[in-house]
Amino acid sequence: MEQIQVMKLKKPDRNEAANIAVLGAGGLGMAAAKILGQKKEMRLAAIADKTGYIIDHNGIDPELLENKKPGDIGIRTDDAITCIVENCREFDGIFLALPNLTNNFIPEVVSMFAKAGFKGVMVDAMKRSQAVEMIFGMDDIIKNTGITYITGAGATPGLLTCAAAIAANSFIEVTNVDINFGVGVSNWESYRATIREDIAHLEGFNLEKAANMTCAQIKDELDKRRGILQLYNMEHADDVLLERAGIVSRKKVTVSGVVDTRNPRKPVSTTMTLTGKTFDGAVSSHRFILGDETTMAANVVGPALGWMKAGLEFHKRGIYGVFGSAELMPRFVI
Repeated sequence: MEQIQVMKLKKPDRNEAANIAVLGAGGLGMAAAKILGQKKEMRLAAIADKTGYIIDHNGIDPELLENKKPGDIGIRTDDAITCIVENCREFDGIFLALPNLTNNFIPEVVSMFAKAGFKGVMVDAMKRSQAVEMIFGMDDIIKNTGITYITGAGATPGLLTCAAAIAANSFIEVTNVDINFGVGVSNWESYRATIREDIAHLEGFNLEKAANMTCAQIKDELDKRRGILQLYNMEHADDVLLERAGIVSRKKVTVSGVVDTRNPRKPVSTTMTLTGKTFDGAVSSHRFILGDETTMAANVVGPALGWMKAGLEFHKRGIYGVFGSAELMPRFVI
């Protein structure tokens, strides 16, 4: 394993702000760095990707990462995740902004933190039902380690799932939940992992095939589709999360979307529509709509940090284990 130290790291100097480590420095990881840079209750204490990592317990200036990767200004290594795991006791929370092109990748990373004895909060923004179910299957290990873990805590699943959980309370019975999202991306290279995951949902594709495609093949596929990905009835963890929360059967949850990889403007508005029957027999729907001007990064990372704050509150009260984003409300991070 190659390691080249190019920056002297500062020693811990904690104050009231929670020290957050971000794993992944792609579009979502970089958005997390920028958002944390504007918060008072949390600070970016570490960020890592395949190039290396940076640790600074006094906070990392996100401007340092504008045109550089963590390995360019921190410690260059091909095993940055292990290095963060080795220092995990110095962090209050871990945000997993990693690509999950095999369902077991993030669960395996979580296992590394558990084996290292991490006692804090972990939040992921995973989308696939199978991957989220794997995390729920680790509940005993996570609980016994002393980790408070919130899964599926992005936009969808996450923000829209939580909105559905709130909306359900107007009804005696929920008959269906329909989520339709629109995503606009001006530079697909910043969100390559996310777009690969979306391609895996297309007819004729799967996770393995999408993961093995070269960048040139991805570009060719996008060219064939004029940059537009039409996604129908996707495997999305909103179904698992709402079912586990006792709100509706997963069979009654559908998720579809349109991704424009060449235009930052959303091709369609993002909506969550929940339909149900009230106590007095009326059938109606609640609809939650995201503002078209809000980006995918804002709608994923902002809520994820909100669940991070909720997790920190739970952790201080000695409440450990795995929770879905439909089971607790995110807090607003000041």
